[in-house]
Amino acid sequence: MSERANAMPYDLSAWLPPAAQQGSLRGVVVLDITRVVAGPFCSMILADLGATVIKIEHPDEPDYTRDFPPLLENSTGGSFSAFFAQYNRNKLAMTLNVATPEGKEVLRSLVQKANVLVENFRAGTMDKLGLGYEDLKAINPSLVYTALSGYGQTGPYRRRPAYDNSAQATGGLWSMNGEPGQAPLRVGTIIGDLSATLYGVIGTLSALRHAERTGEGQLVDISQQDSVLSLTETAVVSYTVEGKVAEPLGNQHPFVRPYELYPCKDGFVFFGGYTDKFWRISCELFGEPELADDPGIDSMAKRFDPVTYEKLVRPILVRWFADRTKNELESMAGDAVPLSAIKNIAEVVTDPQIAARDMIVDVDYPDYGPLRMVGSPIKMGKTPPQARGLAPEIGEHTAVVLKALAGLSDVDVAELKRKKVIR
Repeated sequence: MSERANAMPYDLSAWLPPAAQQGSLRGVVVLDITRVVAGPFCSMILADLGATVIKIEHPDEPDYTRDFPPLLENSTGGSFSAFFAQYNRNKLAMTLNVATPEGKEVLRSLVQKANVLVENFRAGTMDKLGLGYEDLKAINPSLVYTALSGYGQTGPYRRRPAYDNSAQATGGLWSMNGEPGQAPLRVGTIIGDLSATLYGVIGTLSALRHAERTGEGQLVDISQQDSVLSLTETAVVSYTVEGKVAEPLGNQHPFVRPYELYPCKDGFVFFGGYTDKFWRISCELFGEPELADDPGIDSMAKRFDPVTYEKLVRPILVRWFADRTKNELESMAGDAVPLSAIKNIAEVVTDPQIAARDMIVDVDYPDYGPLRMVGSPIKMGKTPPQARGLAPEIGEHTAVVLKALAGLSDVDVAELKRKKVIR
């Protein structure tokens, strides 16, 4: 039994970490019917901000990221997914089979007391169950119903299955990433999921503000494809205005130079001193102030020219950086011009700026030990988000939630368990 089971029964806030109870979303109840990343990450951000998030999982098919590596292991052979922990902290957990008549009825009871429901099924799935937005709005008109999916709730692709790669492919980003003249490369993280997450949070909070002011809920419809498209910078207007189709550029910017990766003694750095101001400062820092007035490269327009850049500017930067380490270059110029070491994750985890911003947090998991994970990038003066909460075990709070929100008795809970509606 978890130590959290010693909290007062029937009071859901008592089951949250004390710090989380003071968040700006305190009192907001979120039903989280999601799995993998986009949905769980969305509801986790709300949980970090103080919402009471109830993760609802199928009793026989819980979120399969519970088995994703890396795994925390204990002395008795048990394991707990650090992947799952990072995206499900600060949540309560219950099991419920919403495909059964009893499960549907329970969910409807929970919806009556909830402010937000988040789901990430394919469009139409919840409607087929009789649990779509229109169905639940009739029960709770102020409900904010956030649906995250591959292609959104409308349009010819709405019923297509999708993963992150689907969004990168159909949103245009994949075609733009990689080296010139080579096959496109996917972005090296699940940017389709993560961008949909962030838009999901923004949409949810906006709709929640409207609901609090008017009593009127709404559907928040987030598409991964839409989200990726919004990250393609100037690709759309470059095409619609000039007919240019964005192609892979490697580490270069489409028109700003110098603004890319450069080799140094022990790796690579990013240098973006393309303005006249930063270029002049850089020339002084690296002991060649006369280059700032060189008539061939003395303006941004000249340095932006691809031929001039490759022939005159890039060789200067390669010369400046080649015999210096990343740390030396950052110490020498990082405070004066945009120059940053390109760091691997091991270096990022121990970075002093990351530490100062509390972006790597330590969480002690009972029976498993400490887990270091990503903190919250949201910094707030009065109600800061809390990133040090635990992720729940499967169905850890089922009985508590059913009693507190659905008004069920111990006998009712036992009967649902007997019927395998809950675990």
